[in-house]
Amino acid sequence: MRAVLCKELGPPESLVVEEVPSPEVKPGQVLVKVGACGVNFPDTLIIQGKYQHKPDLPFSPGGEIAGEVIDVADDVTSVKTGDRVIAMCGHGGFAEEIAIDANRVVHIPDQMDFVTASAFILTYGTSYHGLKQRANLQAGETLLVLGAAGGVGLAAVELGKAMGAKVIAAASTDEKLALAKDHGADELINYSNEDLKDRVKELTGGKGVDVVYDPVGGDLFEPAVRATGWNGRVLVIGFAGGYIPKLPANLVLLKGSAVVGVFWGEFTRRQPKDSEQNNKELLEMYLQGKLRPHISQTFPLEKAADALNVLQNRQAKGKLVVTTE
Repeated sequence: MRAVLCKELGPPESLVVEEVPSPEVKPGQVLVKVGACGVNFPDTLIIQGKYQHKPDLPFSPGGEIAGEVIDVADDVTSVKTGDRVIAMCGHGGFAEEIAIDANRVVHIPDQMDFVTASAFILTYGTSYHGLKQRANLQAGETLLVLGAAGGVGLAAVELGKAMGAKVIAAASTDEKLALAKDHGADELINYSNEDLKDRVKELTGGKGVDVVYDPVGGDLFEPAVRATGWNGRVLVIGFAGGYIPKLPANLVLLKGSAVVGVFWGEFTRRQPKDSEQNNKELLEMYLQGKLRPHISQTFPLEKAADALNVLQNRQAKGKLVVTTE
């Protein structure tokens, strides 16, 4: 089978595509013929050795796959050959086949194609866990989404609307904001030419927002905290802005607010039943037409490095997907 390999840590250009043996199915595992693999920000870090998960070399990046089960271990009863599934695999997804623990796969409806499915579980799972379990977002509250045209940001916009919130989308260009509006955003902020805190105050009548969803960090984090209202919750999703920000603690005290970490991967491991319920609810919302994954580009395996560069340079809108066909 073909696989994208990271043989030495470095930029996307250091990746190679080679023929490798098919994975061996171990007890408790299934073998999936990969149809598509979502491209996510951790993929750009793991190949540089900058992610918390550091697989042994050589390895394939790609942590989110969709495909068809083509073999199962003798002890697996929850999945059968021919099942259509999605799975979070951490790494190994940029390949034609992958062996993965059966308890990590999620069955998908027939109405969902593999490209769409591969762009679904991480972004919507992360955003739903953040908004539901971590922020306890309520109908009628106001949600500010930074990086609102990115994968997790756009998912947060859609989920915020589905949960009954007023959604303020913030992004760096008018083009990105137009996409967020198409996916349900009520108000828009271009933080390249508008002051984030002042504009939020204006849009909320001086009250501030109830919840901030922040996958960007960097220079936007402190203004976003300042833009929260009383009892506000700031969700720390990631740091696509390039560096991990620091925060004057008095801002949290004065607003009675909370800064809350969102580590979806660990949540799925520590609270598997809650994660399973979230997935059921997300797939139901998809079937109801409330969630519309936006895939802006697809890339063949041989162009996986190009996909990572587009994402790394913050040029992506919605999700990017690597396909095996």
